[in-house]
Amino acid sequence: MLQLYAAELHSRLLLGSARYPSPAVLSAAVRAARCEIVTVSLRRESAGERAGQGFWSLIRELGVRVLPNTAGCHSVKEAVTTAHMAREVFGTAWIKLEVIGEDDTLQPDVFALTDAARVLAAEGFEVFPYTTEDLVVAERLLAAGCRVLMPWGAPIGSGRGLNNLFGLKALRAHFPDVPLIIDAGMGVPSHAAQALELGFDAVLVNTAIAEARDPVQMAAAFAQALEAGYAARAAGPIEPRDFAAPSTPLIGTAFRG
Repeated sequence: MLQLYAAELHSRLLLGSARYPSPAVLSAAVRAARCEIVTVSLRRESAGERAGQGFWSLIRELGVRVLPNTAGCHSVKEAVTTAHMAREVFGTAWIKLEVIGEDDTLQPDVFALTDAARVLAAEGFEVFPYTTEDLVVAERLLAAGCRVLMPWGAPIGSGRGLNNLFGLKALRAHFPDVPLIIDAGMGVPSHAAQALELGFDAVLVNTAIAEARDPVQMAAAFAQALEAGYAARAAGPIEPRDFAAPSTPLIGTAFRG
């Protein structure tokens, strides 16, 4: 069971809702993924009244939680204002907080992110910050009131998987009791399985599913990979070795003198 703030969830796969070929494909992908949380950009869904109504109808039919995000924001003021609007529109205290600091990599501005998180947490928001794997930033986000962290695996939409294994392992080791969700950079299901094998609690995927040749099949594949990764972690993987270790015992075997 995955606990995020007061919510208890069975699925460890969160789905982004952007870039799908159609609402019907998004709906089918959500069902195939068996996910319980869908993220949505307030700006995109509010672009047109009919589009927003269509999205809400889809969410109601699927029965999933919505995690609004502040995608596209570049300052504390912009992110806080967007979060307030999202709380009114979607009726939830959850907010995926994004404050972008670099346009080419879409790397978060961790200074503005921490400031915005402090403001929103004090106002009763349950903040899911999109951050880097930096340990100092993680400490400050937790001190600001965050109870979940969402470190990137790689730049958004890059499909590169887990770029900094050392940093991600260190983050997991330093915060063993904090829910950690890999957000951004997933390319194939094996990336998601690897994240859970490392001890991360969940993965958020958008582009890798939405832009696949068959988004529905890819959504199902990610769901299966996460189940395998979580089971492997629970089973206790062996530690890597620098030398061979025979799998067949030598005692009792015939040998020539």
